[in-house]
Amino acid sequence: MFETGLKCRHCGQEGAIGPHYVCTACFGPLEVAYDYDAIRRGSDRTAVERGPETLWRYRALLPTRRNPAGLEAGWTPLTRADRLGKVLGLNDLWIKNDSLNPTYSFKDRNVAVATNAALEMGFDTFACASTGNLAGSVGAFAARAGLRSFVVVPSDLEPAKLTSASIYGATLVTVDGNYDAVNRLCTQIADEYGWAFANINLRPFYSEGSKTMIFEIVEQLGWTAPDAVVIPMAGASLLTKSYKGLLELTRVGWLEQAKTRLVGAQPEGCEPVVRAYRDGETEVTPVVPNTIAKSLAIGSPADGYYALQAIRASGGAAASASDEEIVAGIELLATTEGIFTETAGGTVVAAAKTLSEQGVLRPDERIVLAITGCGLKTLDALAGLQFPTLHLTKANLSQFEAALEESELLDGVPA
Repeated sequence: MFETGLKCRHCGQEGAIGPHYVCTACFGPLEVAYDYDAIRRGSDRTAVERGPETLWRYRALLPTRRNPAGLEAGWTPLTRADRLGKVLGLNDLWIKNDSLNPTYSFKDRNVAVATNAALEMGFDTFACASTGNLAGSVGAFAARAGLRSFVVVPSDLEPAKLTSASIYGATLVTVDGNYDAVNRLCTQIADEYGWAFANINLRPFYSEGSKTMIFEIVEQLGWTAPDAVVIPMAGASLLTKSYKGLLELTRVGWLEQAKTRLVGAQPEGCEPVVRAYRDGETEVTPVVPNTIAKSLAIGSPADGYYALQAIRASGGAAASASDEEIVAGIELLATTEGIFTETAGGTVVAAAKTLSEQGVLRPDERIVLAITGCGLKTLDALAGLQFPTLHLTKANLSQFEAALEESELLDGVPA
């Protein structure tokens, strides 16, 4: 609709729309550029509010020249989290629950836009390099669009995520190596076979889907921006595009002021962006991942440099969490708010707890936690947890009462 081409994020050179992701002048990353003046004249908040309850309500700020195809991603709940907020010492805490997307992760936002681009450009094969959630999303959207699909992943991913890709008919390619090795292979495959790779040659379009999360947060808060959003970082595109999205909302007149601080969260076993922020560096140094949070285990994040810039430009912060803290974060969110998140969400909760204790996130601020995936995909991470269980050898009330008394589960609970 309003996209004008692809623009280099580094040198600013512009080119035509197509399956390109690297600037020919400086080898910088490309992103979609728009005619913001035309959007401001031709689309307003009222038009958005009349749109579908999917991410395509923001079609004016998304790259598409055709009727969107695929599953109905986006427009996920934003809910108050008073019980969790009480534990964390945050009085105005909210959860953006993207685990309720079609394949139970925020990746559906990206893949919805990338699928549309693949269809517009006439591809017949849709593929990705993935740490898990993206694989399932590409498989599902490819099935819906009638495209052949291949998903390439590290071989040590959680079994549920492997199944979540295969069930849709995607050809699963497992590699003995980490995500960074998988990504290098996929770049070669894309060049050799000419397939549409969601997060490689279609990355400029794919990454645009991420910003719809911040669009929804702002709209769901009555077209006001929260004080801070805590966002998990793997490739770091979600945080980077959230910053772009806030700037776009003000530029087209849908938001008066973009005051939101962007806060990045990573596991301690893969914290290249957090480390660069903490050490005052301007570049992100790659690391070798070693964490239970496999969806965040990208040691050389494609958007790491730009995420670092966005964190600082927004006045934000960054924090990491140990594997033990991640598991505790998963359990805390589940027991306070009834939301079962995967390890990325546990990382967000744990990072928010640390930053609240440090006074970086303050009690009087409106804080949003980005919960990006469902816990049923990462059950292996919870293998060491012990849950209260009563076992009865017979369906007998007296046996139940004896077991209950022995367990002391009711101690301290009012009768």
